[in-house]
Amino acid sequence: MTLKDFYEKHRNFSFRNASDYYISPGTQCKFDLIIENLKNFQILKALDLGCSGNSFLDLFDDKLHKSYLDLASLPLKRYIQNVNSHPLCGDISHLPYRDYSFDFISALDVLEHIKDDIKAVSEINRIVKQGGIVVITVPHRMKYYTYQDKIIGHYRRYEIEGIINLFQDFDFKLIRYFGVYGQIMKISYIQSKIPKKTEESLLLLRKKYETNKLFHKLWYHFVKITTRLMKLDAKFQPKSKIMNIAFLFTKESS
Repeated sequence: MTLKDFYEKHRNFSFRNASDYYISPGTQCKFDLIIENLKNFQILKALDLGCSGNSFLDLFDDKLHKSYLDLASLPLKRYIQNVNSHPLCGDISHLPYRDYSFDFISALDVLEHIKDDIKAVSEINRIVKQGGIVVITVPHRMKYYTYQDKIIGHYRRYEIEGIINLFQDFDFKLIRYFGVYGQIMKISYIQSKIPKKTEESLLLLRKKYETNKLFHKLWYHFVKITTRLMKLDAKFQPKSKIMNIAFLFTKESS
């Protein structure tokens, strides 16, 4: 089975959509923290790599030029409707864009899925404009690598210095990094023991949220409360215990 086949057939990836921001406390926590850290930057032309069907670009003004790239084709169908949205099926290691095409690129929880992550970063470097912004999130610390990582296609987890060095090799300057998930995300250890049941439960949850008005209202408030707790967890946990971490880089002049 190819990597493309894996993600096409993995329903929890391929069936994601914009409602996941309201269904998943983890997604809402991650997207909110990134947007808070981007509020002082002007973005005109954006690309979300490995966007799946729940790109955080959905939370930006629809006037923004938005491009989406994913290895799986099924999740990209939902982006076709918007005139300012430009979905493409492709490989991050061979990006189908011209040099210096974007002033903003995101790759959220993507690099760990790429065998040759150096090649992927070199391609990001090629298509981002001078002075452009790149934001990535990655799972933190190999000591937290579990069967859950393996079954969802992670080649590795990262150390902070490793990511910084990887991007600095391509003339990126670190703006800041910050925790996305703290110890609350250890719930993934439980999910890894029952992957099929977890996937079915998530699909059922999405369907119930979209069709049951009472459940929709109750779950909405549950997610809001849980998201606040996750943000506090990410903020106050010591760096060594952060399980997922975000980095903001800018492309320096050569």
